[in-house]
Amino acid sequence: MSNRTPLMAGNWKMNLDHLEANHLIQGLAMELKDHDHDYSKCEVVVIPPFTDLRTVQTVVEADSLSIKYGAQDVSIHDNGAYTGEISTAMLDKLGVTHVVMGHSERREYHGESDELVGAKARKALDAGMTPILCCGEALEVRKAGTHVEFVLGQIRAALAGWAAEDVAKIVIAYEPIWAIGTGETATAADAQEVCSAIREALRADFGEETAEATRILYGGSAKPDNIKELMAQADVDGALIGGASLKAESFAAMARFYA
Repeated sequence: MSNRTPLMAGNWKMNLDHLEANHLIQGLAMELKDHDHDYSKCEVVVIPPFTDLRTVQTVVEADSLSIKYGAQDVSIHDNGAYTGEISTAMLDKLGVTHVVMGHSERREYHGESDELVGAKARKALDAGMTPILCCGEALEVRKAGTHVEFVLGQIRAALAGWAAEDVAKIVIAYEPIWAIGTGETATAADAQEVCSAIREALRADFGEETAEATRILYGGSAKPDNIKELMAQADVDGALIGGASLKAESFAAMARFYA
């Protein structure tokens, strides 16, 4: 039995204005409270757009909620002439605890490399935040049967030169691209295959302690009706949830997978 605390992270992507964010975070808090959610059995993190972070912070702090919140991206720069970029210092002032980097949509639409993803993870970690480092393969890679090799290559390139104690502090999210927002879902066995391979690679590269400490999430059309099976896998420590996190009831139900 693992000592790793399960984590459900809801990636809102480019959805919900700050008023809708206020409604959702309050609804989620109520759902979790009504069902006596045990945060020691599952950590809950919401990842809203930048424009919603202040609203989420206000609700969380005003009601002393145990829900944590993160950002969908971060700059590798501290400040300056980088239009559209958001720094770790800006996020820190908003109480952000987690930062996603390397999501497949960032890689595809913004050309982000493994090396840039690793630099963003380092920047977030150095600022005291938990990086959620995403990895995953496209359908053609899966069909070619090279998905494990591909994913491990992404992770190793991003974490090249890292110390074992730092790797142990991050979260890795495996998200097969072909299963994101398509209604297609990797089977629990598919998820376990890759998550187990990731853990074995961490063990080989950074040692047993780091491999056992690092949380590995599954992302890709995870929803209430498949979360229990996914969480029953030995190396799946939670989920990076898209559409199902936009509804308080479904996201709360997933956080309560243990019930």
